[in-house]
Amino acid sequence: MEKWILPHLSQGKRGFSTRFDLGKIFRLIIKRLKTGCQWRELSLKEYFPKETISWQLVYYYFSKWNKDGSFKRIWISLLQNNKRELDLSFVQLDGSHTRSKTGGESVGYQGRKSSNTSNCIFLCDNQGQMLSLGEPVSGEHHDLYNIEETLEKILSLLNDAEIEHKGLFLNADAGFDSKKLRDILEQKEMIANIKDNPRNGETKDEKYFDQELYKRRFKIEKANAWLDSFKALLVRYETLNITWINLHYLAFSILFLRKLKV
Repeated sequence: MEKWILPHLSQGKRGFSTRFDLGKIFRLIIKRLKTGCQWRELSLKEYFPKETISWQLVYYYFSKWNKDGSFKRIWISLLQNNKRELDLSFVQLDGSHTRSKTGGESVGYQGRKSSNTSNCIFLCDNQGQMLSLGEPVSGEHHDLYNIEETLEKILSLLNDAEIEHKGLFLNADAGFDSKKLRDILEQKEMIANIKDNPRNGETKDEKYFDQELYKRRFKIEKANAWLDSFKALLVRYETLNITWINLHYLAFSILFLRKLKV
């Protein structure tokens, strides 16, 4: 906590500091992420048995750190300083729809789930550790919608963490089979291992595809299952994209810290 979390949490302007333990406040935020409870239902006495603290104060710090980029800084620092713990022999790309109960930014009706959803594109390493995600899009859009902008956002975070994307093999299912995406990946000097989509018809272009490497795609399914262990991510109640994205950065960080055993 002292090494990887606290240095990246803003503490106030012009020297202002709280008398409360920010580490405990951060743990309460993680508790809410893990359980999915309402902010007012947080077990404050469990962390502050001798002090009077309100749930509004915990939410104040969550909102503050959410808006000022603290959670993203935590995740970038973890990646940057622990690259040797990642398996970048292959990376996995996939989209995931999350039901939304309150509407908001990037929410739309998705017929397959018969509900309003947000769709996010995720990138994980070859062991199922999530690395980055794109900007959410509303549920009526398929995975290739705004794929160039989505990929730019995903790779920009890797760049911030000083992780080189050139030369990476990228696994993706048939939903990502498009000439546009293959061309983008080629420009980025990444090797696409994308399953052919039969609905696109036969093409004369010879495409690289390794069936054995494609079998590793189950790792991103495993990664999404780990994310589902955080109940606040199972259903989207946040109306703002920035909040939804930062909750994922928090989940990525907690899962990676478990791997580091700290």
